[in-house]
Amino acid sequence: MAVPARRTSKAKKGMRRGHIKLANPGLSACPNCGELRKPHMVCPSCGYYDGKQVVNENN
Repeated sequence: MAVPARRTSKAKKGMRRGHIKLANPGLSACPNCGELRKPHMVCPSCGYYDGKQVVNENN
């Protein structure tokens, strides 16, 4: 069975794992209320999408 001859250093391990990280979500301001929301999604605070109300605020 193959066994590594030397221990992998923290620097080499970090270089290999450089792409494994959390990404910040891309948020944009709602044109109706100004609240931050995901693009192409209904605004959770006011219920507007593309200038039209699609979700009732009371629910």
